[in-house]
Amino acid sequence: MKRTPVRKLGHLLPAAVAATVTLGLLTSAPNAPALDSAPAAASGSTATVFYFTKTKNWSSYKLHYAPDGGSWTTVPGLAMEAACTDWVKQTVSLGTASGLAATFNNGSGVWDNNAGKNFALGSGTVTVKDGVVAHSDPCAGAGTEPAEGNTASVYYSTATVGWTTTNLHYQPAGGAWTTVPGVGMEPACAGWVKKSVGLGSATTMLATFNNGNGVWDNNNGSNYSVPAGLTTVKDKKVTGGAKDPCAAEAPDTQAPTIPAKVSASADGVSVVVTWEPSTDDDGVTKYQVTRVGGTKGTLVSDVGSTVFSDTGLEARTVYSYTVRAVDAAGNVSAASAAATATTGEKPTAPASGKPLGTDPRKDPIYFVLTARFNDGDTANNRGGGQHSKSGNAANDDPMFRGDFKGLVDKLDYIKGLGMSAVWITPVVLNRSDYDYHGYHGYDFYEVDSRLESAGASYQDLIDAAHAKGMKIYQDVVYNHSSRWGAKGLFTPTTYGVRDSQWSWYYDERNDGFAYDGLTVETKSGKSYYNGDLWSTAEPSGNTCVNWGAPTQYTSPEGYRIYNCQWPSPTSGMFPKAYYHNCWIGNWEGEDSRSCWLHDDLADFDTESAPVQNYLIGAYNKYIDMGVDGFRVDTAVHIPRTTWNRRFLPAIQERVTQQFGTEAAKNFFVFGEVAAFVNDKWNRGSVNHSAQFYTWKERKEYSADDEKAALEMYAYEQQQGTGSQPTSTNAFLTGNSYHAPDHSGFSGMNVIDMRMHMNFGDANNAYNNGKDSDDSYNDATYNVVYVDSHDYGPNKSSERYAGGTDAWAENMSLMWTFRGIPTLYYGSEIEFQAGRKIDCGPTCPLATTGRAYFGDHLAGTVKASDFGTVSSASGAVADTLAKPLVTHVQRLNQIRRAVPALQIGQYSTEGISGSMAYKRRYTDAASGTDSFALVTVTGGATYTGIPDGTYTDAVTGDTQVVTGGTLTVAAPGKGNLRVYVLDLGGRNAAPGKIGAAGPYLK
Repeated sequence: MKRTPVRKLGHLLPAAVAATVTLGLLTSAPNAPALDSAPAAASGSTATVFYFTKTKNWSSYKLHYAPDGGSWTTVPGLAMEAACTDWVKQTVSLGTASGLAATFNNGSGVWDNNAGKNFALGSGTVTVKDGVVAHSDPCAGAGTEPAEGNTASVYYSTATVGWTTTNLHYQPAGGAWTTVPGVGMEPACAGWVKKSVGLGSATTMLATFNNGNGVWDNNNGSNYSVPAGLTTVKDKKVTGGAKDPCAAEAPDTQAPTIPAKVSASADGVSVVVTWEPSTDDDGVTKYQVTRVGGTKGTLVSDVGSTVFSDTGLEARTVYSYTVRAVDAAGNVSAASAAATATTGEKPTAPASGKPLGTDPRKDPIYFVLTARFNDGDTANNRGGGQHSKSGNAANDDPMFRGDFKGLVDKLDYIKGLGMSAVWITPVVLNRSDYDYHGYHGYDFYEVDSRLESAGASYQDLIDAAHAKGMKIYQDVVYNHSSRWGAKGLFTPTTYGVRDSQWSWYYDERNDGFAYDGLTVETKSGKSYYNGDLWSTAEPSGNTCVNWGAPTQYTSPEGYRIYNCQWPSPTSGMFPKAYYHNCWIGNWEGEDSRSCWLHDDLADFDTESAPVQNYLIGAYNKYIDMGVDGFRVDTAVHIPRTTWNRRFLPAIQERVTQQFGTEAAKNFFVFGEVAAFVNDKWNRGSVNHSAQFYTWKERKEYSADDEKAALEMYAYEQQQGTGSQPTSTNAFLTGNSYHAPDHSGFSGMNVIDMRMHMNFGDANNAYNNGKDSDDSYNDATYNVVYVDSHDYGPNKSSERYAGGTDAWAENMSLMWTFRGIPTLYYGSEIEFQAGRKIDCGPTCPLATTGRAYFGDHLAGTVKASDFGTVSSASGAVADTLAKPLVTHVQRLNQIRRAVPALQIGQYSTEGISGSMAYKRRYTDAASGTDSFALVTVTGGATYTGIPDGTYTDAVTGDTQVVTGGTLTVAAPGKGNLRVYVLDLGGRNAAPGKIGAAGPYLK
């Protein structure tokens, strides 16, 4: 039987469908059916189909149909009869079928077949109106049109329910309920449907909504109370006397407020301009910065943040800047007051860095604590105030030991491992009694001089890495400063009595000394310096409560502690304009993003414009130096709205401005969203789960960042885990790669905390990882590691000690599964396995997981390529001979030769095996097509795969698949098989890659 004649539909108007099954009255009028549990359609053998005629104006109407599983009627079908104004109908027998497929025509060759898809109709009463199917009788007299008396015009938001058909089931006060499922609602505008109904003398009605197919919204069993007049119902909120949500908005003619507190500061021949955000009734979209001065004339630049960095200016020249705010309608504010700055001398050696700008998934990461990796210059070593107490002095092991020179000297070691990206700890000037790790930032605009040397500045490190084809990922902190505050933003004054008890700690004040971490303060003779914090006399304008009064507490040495002697968020020492003023009470609560983590980590008010400006301006400096990405510390302790509104757009804007859109696309930002649990969602809290930060916001919030943070937190917590966005970006479709959809991407990727927590066993990590992958925007960008400078698997406080075989298995999984493999320095030789990772100054660093690694790197090493060492001598040669080193070298060689392992999607469909999967990457522009079958440790059978010749990259074994099935024997613990489909030409299988080793053989 010939089906619907598609060829005759070119000129038809689109149809709309609304369907209602007649179920009878509810037995209990006050409560409509519960959501998702309404009564099912009554079984029946007929369907009464109503068709809307007003938009067709045909002379006759025919119904051409086939019961589900049955045959089609003879073309053109059954004649339909008049039902009521603008409607025709026909009742047809369905036999045992529960529905029918249908089309409509005028009997003379003009068809409506739902744009070639046919209409899928159920049983009972069905309406088809302008392409929309519903289940209500359009000719029923009761309640379908406004009756005399009061009228309720109801607008219902379909944005959250996602229904294509909506019915209003209602009961005027004192009256009867409509017949289930009620009356069909009409499309009003995008995301809204509407219906006006008569209430008679009643002034309110009870109402519920449904999709005509058994799915209900009855306000969680309470019904909605809807008044007369125009009412909107959105997200379970009833708004009476509302504005028509579909009414055309009046033109926006109101300009934003004028930007305030514009300031400009010069650094050499660069100027940073900052200002406070403007406000607008519909929101500010950008700012226009006008620069006047110099010989190049006036410059106007658009920026999306409240920071503008102007570089490459003329030396010793006055520049003036004004700022205007622009809203979405193009309204422009008046110009701000001018801010001026005078440039200094042009640097003799301008920054030469430029990010490599390639896909970050191609680059395995080696993570180093710079101060503990390799000592290239002993002149910048510093022990700090805890040098002796910690036991480091006894080991001749100052906390600041490694440096950029040492790292530059051993870049070939890292490249020889096969790693092409280096994640380094924060580089900004730190200030703390024990700050070698870099997370106690003090001057965010200066590189810590304890890391730099002549000829080995931070810029030199970036340039040296790039020269070897290696990237530098800088660890950055937006959440907090040190307890000394942030130089250039705010630094506190604390109370310190320099008596016999405290003179050892509080230095004599030296106003002529500027702390830089390196220079020894000669007045006290100490390399550390606390004088800038110390004040015996109460300073003018003091806000700290009970200044200098003795407390009940003593130090570990037994010395009396005084009020305001040590920074505290609740003492009044830190102004609310720059810092939060509370302690965290609940690590999975809202206060985890708005309170202090520790008394040594002063928590920035990141929703404050001055703080945002300070941080954006600081990190622009390092972007300009050419770093390739940021690892974001404590990302979970800043609201997602702040990341999505301020910091992430500022990063993208700056990279684009300096290096172009492709570089910005591949500037890799990955956040530490710490979730130390073994489930998909962190204790059920979406706001505290890693994947949550990979998504944009789903709705608009208040213009004020602090209010927006609270609104977003409450909204997303209420939505819960089941209503979060999902993605197929990491998954193959069958055996095919598909273009990923990154339209919802926030700009932040994340560390895979769930795999990290489960890496006590590779199979456990694998199964937990893939269980979460649909909730990330794109899990192929997840940073995957076993342990780090913070924790081992299962929140262990020791470095991983699972044994060499388990390490090899973990690595084989990390280097072939989705995501970016990352290795904490020394793991390649099981460095400090089982040792406590961090014990602060209570034990020597040499006994911890952060011990000095340079002794294992002594000697010379030269890498001829990634994963290949051409020469080595001394201790580093012994290091390179370790079994896990040769293992990771070959894993890197294999991964680099197979594009599917680097940037491909994956699937486990049709595959048996504990850790087995297929991966593919295709790119039409480059002609790349890479397809690989992987199994780690255990055997596997792959079914439904493309026929062809497959070659194992580990052994060179070749298998010809002719029936879509390949069975692979278990290679053994830590070993794996990577069968690559030979597609010829540039996509030929690479064959055996590298030489057999202790595990890959």
